[in-house]
Amino acid sequence: MKGGRSMMFCFFVAFFAVLRYSSGYSDFFTSIGHMTDLVNTEKDLVTSLKDYIKAEESKLQQIKQWAESLEKLTDRATSDPEAYVGHPVNAFKLVKRLNTEWGELENLILKDMSDGFISNLTIQRQHFPTDEDQTGAAKALIRLQDTYNLDTDKISRGDLPGVKHKSSLTVDDCFELGKTAYSDADYYHTELWMSQALKQLDAGEPAAIDKVTVLDYLSYALYQQGDMDKALELTKRLLKIDPEHQRANGNLKYFEYVMSKQKKDGQESATEATTKEQATEPKKKKRHPADHLPERQKYEMLCRGENVKMTPRRQKKLFCRYFDAGKNPRLVLAPAKEQDEWDKPRIVRYVDILSEEEMEKIKELAKPRLRRATVHDPITGELTTAHYRVSKSAWLAGYEDPVVKRINQRIEDVTGLDVNTAEELQVANYGVGGQYEPHFDFGRKDEPDAFKELGTGNRIATWLNYMSEVPAGGATVFTEVGAAVWPIKGSAVFWYNLFQSGEGDYSTRHAACPVLVGSKWVSNKWIHERGQEFRRRCGLSEMN
Repeated sequence: MKGGRSMMFCFFVAFFAVLRYSSGYSDFFTSIGHMTDLVNTEKDLVTSLKDYIKAEESKLQQIKQWAESLEKLTDRATSDPEAYVGHPVNAFKLVKRLNTEWGELENLILKDMSDGFISNLTIQRQHFPTDEDQTGAAKALIRLQDTYNLDTDKISRGDLPGVKHKSSLTVDDCFELGKTAYSDADYYHTELWMSQALKQLDAGEPAAIDKVTVLDYLSYALYQQGDMDKALELTKRLLKIDPEHQRANGNLKYFEYVMSKQKKDGQESATEATTKEQATEPKKKKRHPADHLPERQKYEMLCRGENVKMTPRRQKKLFCRYFDAGKNPRLVLAPAKEQDEWDKPRIVRYVDILSEEEMEKIKELAKPRLRRATVHDPITGELTTAHYRVSKSAWLAGYEDPVVKRINQRIEDVTGLDVNTAEELQVANYGVGGQYEPHFDFGRKDEPDAFKELGTGNRIATWLNYMSEVPAGGATVFTEVGAAVWPIKGSAVFWYNLFQSGEGDYSTRHAACPVLVGSKWVSNKWIHERGQEFRRRCGLSEMN
């Protein structure tokens, strides 16, 4: 059967989307699994809050009934006090009420009905996100905005592709995003989000934050980007609202002084038209983050499906087939559905390689163990955390469960490689905004100790299972060759990291694009050199 990515076993393959997580900007690494726990926690707190409200309402109802009863009694008593207390029963009940019943009422009023709610809140608070988590979530959203060229207003309205639960951003939300960017001296995104906050305030949306504060941040962000005219205009607008604003008054004088000095020094353009153009349309540039990669533009374009080098000539070389790995006994009657994704490096996909039950079992085993994901330090060769791969992952050994053992055996059957020296099955869960920036899976020549502690040689190949579907984002892209592999639930992709000579194939440099909407569950098997001597013989040429 001949065809490319569009010919995906059309009579038996269902299309799904899958995504992967890690925050490149900060240490926000909460997985979707933990986020769903937070959703359930919040639901529990709402239930507890409603119980507290009911208790308070019941208490107030008792007080109200008591007050209404006493109001009628005191109205009758005060109409003729002497006659009222002249009755011995009334006299006894008056003394009893004042001595006992008013004290009981006092105790009822002072009774704290919030104990249960506060106790529950205190217990749950230890699982709440931190300020660091909130900052990370904000930066993840900003990263998505950049990667997928998302309009600020559309994000604020919740108009994202594939969303099921549409949610909009309030003025205060937009302000927080702008303030997060401001804290990083990222004035480009500060301007975008403060402008959005101001737009929604001007439209009459109620908010805790006021226009003065938003204008203060926005004018400074514009000044930092060289837009002095706009900064001056907004500062004047701020002072109309709050003429006594100390910083704005100081900024006004400074902006006017700088603009006046520029004119005197002849720093403006020679003609009035050019001057106006430069003043009203300054060229703003995004500030690169500290961890900026030179290939980021290429990487982000591939994530958007742009600049993918899938030419008609290349597509003609790609086929799909039933594959029994040289009549492997376990594949003869149930061959794998193999599909070419790319020619150089050769990337193949195995469709329906995992069943729904297997994927759910792997997730079930991994969830309790999810921890911060690590990478191999190229200097020490030891596992360590890294800013470019921040996620939750777990490792599963074959002896722990028959399903893991069965998957390992299937990988060995299909690839023909010995998995006894492979790393354990790594399971990862990545949430919205997550990514794994461009990297190599194998150790380079300048990293001689990359896998020294394993004693199994370099990573000869990578097997990657996709175990969930996601509405948008999350492609696996190969930046050196312009390839994009789109996740399909239940499938796996496979490629060699090393040539047969043992030299690294630098065209396998790849990345996991950010999750735009949804969650991505993956599991991968890194297969090592040891044990493959007679399964994948050495080549005579360095580059084959």
